[in-house]
Amino acid sequence: MDLSESVVARFRDGCNCSQAVFSTYAEAMGMDRETALKVAAGFGGGMGRMAETCGAVTGAIMAIGLKHGNAEAKDMEAREETYKLVRQFADEFQAKHGSLDCRDLLGCDISTEEGRRQARERNTHDNVCPQLVRDAAVALEKIL
Repeated sequence: MDLSESVVARFRDGCNCSQAVFSTYAEAMGMDRETALKVAAGFGGGMGRMAETCGAVTGAIMAIGLKHGNAEAKDMEAREETYKLVRQFADEFQAKHGSLDCRDLLGCDISTEEGRRQARERNTHDNVCPQLVRDAAVALEKIL
């Protein structure tokens, strides 16, 4: 199974979108699964179910940082490279889906009770989100 399919499987097994993306790639880079799941836990649902930046996107951005990020504050070369890769990822994801924001991607605002009701009725968890986590993983593969 390739990593993009592992991401989808993890999502279907109950991880939130950010956890599914980040933990899969973080483990491949040597981070233990429990730590990766905890780090990404708050980013699901568009960052704490605020319907802001999609968790699949934030998970991918964290993975880019884990691989390419600067560990020294003054390492501006690594910082700039990381920012460039994040923009590259975001551009590809946005070109495919028209947005980086959860509320736009789902077509409802899950930060509200009404939006969560709409998401349940549309079954976005099964009908929309698996493709978003897969597409985030595919775009991430090109960068990592």
